[in-house]
Amino acid sequence: MKTLFLNPPSYNGFDGAAGARYQAKREVRSFWYPTWLAQPAALIDGARLMDCPPHDIDFKTCIQEAVHYDHVILNTSTPTLKNDCRVAEALKAGNPGITIGFVGAHAAVMTEQTLNASPAIDWVGRKEFDFTCREVSEGRPLKEIAGLSHRSGGRVIHNPERELIHDMDSLPWVADVYKRDLDIRKYSIGYLKEPYLSLYTGRGCPARCTFCLWPQTIGGHSYRVRSAENVAAEMAHAKRLFPEVEEFFFDDDTFTANIPRAREVALKLKPLGLTWSCNSRANVNRETIQVMKESGLRLFLVGYESGNQRILDGIKKGVRVERAQQFTRDCRELGVTIHGTFILGLPYETRETIEQTIRYAMDLDVFSIQVSLAAPYPGTELFAQALQNGWFANGDPSNVVQENGLQECALQYPDLSRDEIFDSVERFYHRFYFRPKPILRMLKSMLSDRRVLVRRIREGYEFFTTMRQRRDSGTRTPKIRMDSHEGAKA
Repeated sequence: MKTLFLNPPSYNGFDGAAGARYQAKREVRSFWYPTWLAQPAALIDGARLMDCPPHDIDFKTCIQEAVHYDHVILNTSTPTLKNDCRVAEALKAGNPGITIGFVGAHAAVMTEQTLNASPAIDWVGRKEFDFTCREVSEGRPLKEIAGLSHRSGGRVIHNPERELIHDMDSLPWVADVYKRDLDIRKYSIGYLKEPYLSLYTGRGCPARCTFCLWPQTIGGHSYRVRSAENVAAEMAHAKRLFPEVEEFFFDDDTFTANIPRAREVALKLKPLGLTWSCNSRANVNRETIQVMKESGLRLFLVGYESGNQRILDGIKKGVRVERAQQFTRDCRELGVTIHGTFILGLPYETRETIEQTIRYAMDLDVFSIQVSLAAPYPGTELFAQALQNGWFANGDPSNVVQENGLQECALQYPDLSRDEIFDSVERFYHRFYFRPKPILRMLKSMLSDRRVLVRRIREGYEFFTTMRQRRDSGTRTPKIRMDSHEGAKA
């Protein structure tokens, strides 16, 4: 039976892939690989992965192609559920015999709500859904498949939970799915070299950050990893498949959560001569950074989040400001680039803490930054806190993106309005980047490579266009209306 894994079209430029930590349109065109869909696709003979947003596949084309499959498994998210239901309904209208399942972080924790969102949805996958999807594609009765919810006799039935996968080496590699079904030139992340390729070497994260989506919904808090030998073998295979790739990115929630294992993987990669980067916490010791650098590490993606220790403690970050500063100095001295991410609007945020975080970022002076708004996705501790304390702006827990796909400020506090938090993002960017050192860094990188020059000019145009769109929407942002985007490309 023919199975299609589908990341449907939605907002223009929206990255809601099965792997995106912030399901939103970013300041520059950015797309992560849909690894959470590629993994089960690799388990099923003859399955196909269709990732519509980066490939500019519009609603009409998507339906025309997807309607011919027996099983369609859609990745959904909090901001795209309504639109994804519309896609499912169009598929059912074109092929009443098609079986449609929804998977993803939202579906995992809002299972009944997701299933009831449309009669076109036949089943919803909970937690890790790799083998759930395979058993559906094999034609097993829905009532017999663990980790799945479905309807029966007008009621929603929740089948027993499926145990998390502990032997991660039992999963097939995703590189072959990427080669067969995706155009890697369509994927871009501003701080990674192009073309890039990302994949997971493990799932789950032992950290307890209250806002982090995937560990609290699907992956869990136990870091389950592939062996270093397995990772190195896939990387050697990927290098042969994609000789044009400039950089590989390990998208584990925290690749450095297990320091001995991170060093082991790095040493296995060293003979391959790859350039690679990864997610990291700001607490890796200098010796490990050096080992990783000597093995091909170029960049750490680091979630600093805030410069205020009370906020960091409140979100259970588990890193002291002083430790993060030392880590940053070590990386600079050892030649490892850092892309730092910050979040505005977390609990205990004030006008003073926003200013403190901006100054903190300027003092760290990492190569590049990303500033996000606190996003309380269902299933996270932050969502539960916001619900309990009445922090949702306009009392609407679902309003996490604007109608253009950009991030909305979902939270507000008694002494800090959503408008102030929203406006502070642009101020943060301006204060950080419009200084001599970042400007000189950017100019140096542009003048050293014509491809980088062309890329940065494009990204600069996209950035300022996005900032203008944010200002134009501002406080006048209407609620999400995905139904107005039927003809839009993703």
